[in-house]
Amino acid sequence: MTPYGNLFANLPERTDQEQFEELLTRPGLRIERIVSTGQCSPPDFWYDQADGEWVVLLQGEAELRFADEEGPRRLRPGDFVAIAPRRRHRVESTLAGQTTIWLAIHFAA
Repeated sequence: MTPYGNLFANLPERTDQEQFEELLTRPGLRIERIVSTGQCSPPDFWYDQADGEWVVLLQGEAELRFADEEGPRRLRPGDFVAIAPRRRHRVESTLAGQTTIWLAIHFAA
């Protein structure tokens, strides 16, 4: 757990994988910073989480896709989405060559 900091500081260099950093963990609650540099979910992969999630895009652009919707949602800085438990979703894209920063709050339903 990181006791204090800045969400835009100490960003990892471009890597082949998204970077996940837990900022705060408590029973039934997990807050994490996610840094993407062009990554997306693998083909045919869907997140299917037991907990709820609230995510906000702080920097960059992304497309988030839900299994029960026709097309992806384009997210820009400041856009947020509440994801119900077990709602299947995936990251369709993030911009290559640009750092995308997410703040995700996972909570017990």
